[in-house]
Amino acid sequence: MDKQKIRILIAKVGLDGHDRGAKYISQALRDRGYEVIYTGIRQTTDDVAKAAVQEDVKFVGLSLLSGAHNQLFPKVVEKLRELGAADIVVFGGGVIPADDIPFLLEHGIRAVFTPGTTTDQMEEFIRTVMEESA
Repeated sequence: MDKQKIRILIAKVGLDGHDRGAKYISQALRDRGYEVIYTGIRQTTDDVAKAAVQEDVKFVGLSLLSGAHNQLFPKVVEKLRELGAADIVVFGGGVIPADDIPFLLEHGIRAVFTPGTTTDQMEEFIRTVMEESA
């Protein structure tokens, strides 16, 4: 697996302005050899989907702490499908209640990483997805 060719977009959707976790994950994945694009805070679902297509990424990582994950995360998946990019893998992270995770998984989010997730676990997810698509 050539990490240099794996492009990952990390985005903060909605009005959530707390970006420490997203920046940490972006840097941690860069440090592990991935090419990471961080969009910054307060992105719309349309902006995230368009950026993912324009940047030709394999993964979109969404970060949210505001509680709107059940509305915004699936909307990104929907927008990617509308743009013909259903093959882009979307994962989410943040303070997400365990009860909400099954809903997100049913709506196209491939994995949800909550506080305490290690970067090793995230990399294992990326590696597994890449092996499945090979």
